[in-house]
Amino acid sequence: MNNPVLEFKAVSKSYHQGQDKEIVVLRDVSFAVQPGELVGLVAPSGSGKSTLLHIAGLLDNGDSGQVYLAGADMGRASERARTAARREQVGFVYQFHHLLPEFSAVENVVLPQLANGIGRAEADGRAAELLAQMGLADRADHRPAALSGGEQQRVAIARALANEPAVLLADEPTGNLDPDTSDRVFAALVKLARDRGLAALIATHNLALADRMDRVLRLDHGALSPA
Repeated sequence: MNNPVLEFKAVSKSYHQGQDKEIVVLRDVSFAVQPGELVGLVAPSGSGKSTLLHIAGLLDNGDSGQVYLAGADMGRASERARTAARREQVGFVYQFHHLLPEFSAVENVVLPQLANGIGRAEADGRAAELLAQMGLADRADHRPAALSGGEQQRVAIARALANEPAVLLADEPTGNLDPDTSDRVFAALVKLARDRGLAALIATHNLALADRMDRVLRLDHGALSPA
């Protein structure tokens, strides 16, 4: 078996309300995601899935335990190294697309590449290729306001993959779409992830979509278990 791209070892996370109330969000959470593996994450609202994804994406830290990204212990990494790993190795897709409204679809996919030091010609080519794979070749020059909700989310997926990350993290990526559009966008996301051999952790309330993953994990009351 390959080494995991993403691995949690006994990660716990709590928040405090007032002086004496502790809310346990994650309790000794352990799991691993292998290269090319798509893992679904299902959880009730408020159960901590967004916290788990933020820790996986190096946007937050656990109170205890270890998080490994591409074999490196991120708890021991400097903030500079964590920032570089987040930019270069992690792709994020959220429920809302968060596209920059003043830029076209292709420009939204080009910009994160430029920020990562990629030359303009290469960034343009990669952006065009990703948008074509998402079925948006003829919409590349349109700004977000001229795109449908499903098209905007497909641009967001292309943007998440622009820097060729090792792991894709998605938080309800189709939760803001109607059922038919949701199914098409999810199918495009899965195909692109599989074609590129990505490790992916995808949180969704939709159990039918989650069942299309290689396996499904359930987070409930801070504990993680196979669904």
